[in-house]
Amino acid sequence: MNRRLFALLVAGTVLAPSSALADEGMWTFDNFPIAVVNKEYGTHIDQAWLDHIRGAAVRLSTGCSASVVSGNALVLTNNHCVAECAQDLSSKAHDYYTHGYIASTRPEERKCAGMQAEILTSISDVTPQMQAADKGLTGEALVKARNADSSTIEKQGCGDDPRFRCQVVDLYHGGQFKLYKYRKYSDVRLVFSPGVQTAFFGGDPDNFNFPRYDLDSAFVRLYENGSPVATPGHLKWNASAPTAGEPVFVAGNPGGTDRQLTTAQLATQRDLQIPMMLVQLAELRGRLTRFSEESPEHKRIAQDLLFGLENSYKVYFGRLFALNSGGLMAQKQAEQSALQAKAAQLNLGPDFGNPWATIANAQNDLAALYLPYRFVESGPIGSDLFRYARSLVRAAAERQKPSAERLPGYSDSQLPLLEKQILDVKPVEPALEQQLLEFWLSKSREYLTADGPYTHLLLGRDSPEHLSTELASSKLGDAAVRKKLWDGGWAAIQASNDPMIRYVLRIDPEARKLRTEWNNRVDGPISAASEKIAKARFAAYGDTIYPDATFTLRLSYGKIDGWTRNGTTVPPFTYFKGLYERATGKPPFDLDPRWIAAKSSLNLDTVFDISTTNDVIGGNSGSPLINANGEVIGAIFDGNIYSLGGDYGYDPALNRSVAVSAAAVSEALRKVYHADALANELAGS
Repeated sequence: MNRRLFALLVAGTVLAPSSALADEGMWTFDNFPIAVVNKEYGTHIDQAWLDHIRGAAVRLSTGCSASVVSGNALVLTNNHCVAECAQDLSSKAHDYYTHGYIASTRPEERKCAGMQAEILTSISDVTPQMQAADKGLTGEALVKARNADSSTIEKQGCGDDPRFRCQVVDLYHGGQFKLYKYRKYSDVRLVFSPGVQTAFFGGDPDNFNFPRYDLDSAFVRLYENGSPVATPGHLKWNASAPTAGEPVFVAGNPGGTDRQLTTAQLATQRDLQIPMMLVQLAELRGRLTRFSEESPEHKRIAQDLLFGLENSYKVYFGRLFALNSGGLMAQKQAEQSALQAKAAQLNLGPDFGNPWATIANAQNDLAALYLPYRFVESGPIGSDLFRYARSLVRAAAERQKPSAERLPGYSDSQLPLLEKQILDVKPVEPALEQQLLEFWLSKSREYLTADGPYTHLLLGRDSPEHLSTELASSKLGDAAVRKKLWDGGWAAIQASNDPMIRYVLRIDPEARKLRTEWNNRVDGPISAASEKIAKARFAAYGDTIYPDATFTLRLSYGKIDGWTRNGTTVPPFTYFKGLYERATGKPPFDLDPRWIAAKSSLNLDTVFDISTTNDVIGGNSGSPLINANGEVIGAIFDGNIYSLGGDYGYDPALNRSVAVSAAAVSEALRKVYHADALANELAGS
């Protein structure tokens, strides 16, 4: 699980019907409703405008979005999207995570380990090839066929050019397959971070709330062959004060939504998956809080992961609240019944059957396999050592096979990023690793029972405390050790005496069997049935609908706007002066000393954060907030509390995204951080 893991709180709230409401939708760039938007907002969006935005929108391998905002490949994103980089660059002497980082010169711009940036260059339809190749298949055979087809298509799309990455994207749950081709940049360097104290002012109590006073922005730069990349097609920076009601757009990579799942799938999330996740996040958060209190160094090494856990807990709690509201499930059932009725009237072929029943039946198998799959195949939350070992072991085994026959994640098109993430130098903290591994092993024993076969697989006759200590002594924290194992392949893996490598080698055969059983009983049947439902949905609604989010580039539209709830209106802007009024001097409402010193020089009427009606979800973090002229006026970093149910639908009255304004960033760069060179680069863009 990535460290940055990236509520409809009222029963009966109105959600999205089958065709989109105003301002709703995470639209693909090849099916953006240009005419609808231009009519509604009086804009003049055209294909050239879309192409310009697409060419400057960036996807980061950290699970975030970004945008190019200068001709020298300066990239705007959120601070929390570079927080792991700042943490990796930190030491006992320099806590860049908390206090931030400023590169005054190009040589001071420091590489972010494991981070890759990608810019989408083209989209092509490969639906006929994908659907023809797996026609009539199900279970493991279907999963393998789709993986093989994807591998072949990706290879054909990008060839051997290392500058590009190709990805077959499943849209509409099998209704469409598109080949996304990206220009990739593997050398991403940190330029500026204000630090978590300022970027996350208000901390966990203020998370997903508005008004906010957060400078959640950061800059990285793209390098190639040791020099910054030339990016003449960048977006222009606009630090003027934004206007309430003006149309705005968000170009980013929303991580995932479940708006087109069946009611049976939503019920499984409500009754099993989310409650399990919440319980584990809460307990692990408690353990790491205790760990952090043991010493300043423990606090430093755990702070980024703890931030992610706290954020994720609120996200999942909001989702569960939404699913438990009678209004949401009732509407989802009504939408499903309406689609089933339409499907019955359409000529969808003799093999259509009842895909909703197939998916409902598969939920029983999902429930039966969920615990062993979660603990054995998914592994421990947050452990770098386990992730390295699993990736090294499987990559060595899979690289012996033709690309089309490998497990997902190990094809030729996917290996370069995996290799980078394994071999880039970054710190691994044994004390933190021991905590994460002990938690995983103890919870495995608790949920799988002491006498269960999978508990015996994971623990043998050992204890979680002792085994986790042994595994945390692994040398895989050393990038040189990892490189020898990667380069040495299967022979080097088998010969290794590293405790974590030996452990993963021992459990991996059973983990693979679990994956195969999961594909046969869960993923395969659900994928085949979902494709049929997508067929029915297209027949009924055509292209007036948008696909669920898949961490691929989307464009949403809306306006700068607040909201009214229970007679109280929340304005769409906060200002610098509100930051000082909100500051108490005590964490998490204490100010960075630089902000205290700069108060008299700042324009306190500068717009700080912005509320908009754009439809966003996790993964949109760092997305540029763009005006109708195609200029960047901010960066999305959050949603309000009502947006937490956005996984399942969009409420136009209450769902709001939250962005930091470009005006705030420019003012702070010059007067708080004295980063004039960076501010000048933006102004010249």
